[in-house]
Amino acid sequence: MRAGESIFVDTGAWIALALTQDPLHARAVDAWAEITTQGARLHTSVPIMLETFTFLDRHARRDVALAWKDSLDRLKGLRVLTCTAAQMKEAWRYFERQDLHKLSAVDATSFVLMADKGIRLAFTFDHHFASTGFRLVG
Repeated sequence: MRAGESIFVDTGAWIALALTQDPLHARAVDAWAEITTQGARLHTSVPIMLETFTFLDRHARRDVALAWKDSLDRLKGLRVLTCTAAQMKEAWRYFERQDLHKLSAVDATSFVLMADKGIRLAFTFDHHFASTGFRLVG
């Protein structure tokens, strides 16, 4: 990772950072330290935020989900990407690929948003990102 590089933060990374009991928590914390030390330009998306909040609300507690949501406001420079109807239509094309088993619609929108913004690096633990040509951090 280069200093100041754009990084897209996926649901799994947010969850692993938020939940100390998550099996990937230590890896996520180490990766987060590197990302922030390098001054990465952080991006996520509205679908990622909704998916993360819902997971934390259902699998942890509401106060954990709300604390995570509030923590995003303290991240200087975090850019939250929206997904247009045209981008959603483009995302559906990923489901035609035979090599992307158990792909989520949120992941497909992430790939489109990342490609549109020229983001090549993802903070994720999801192999689908690598399968579609993105580099992984985490």
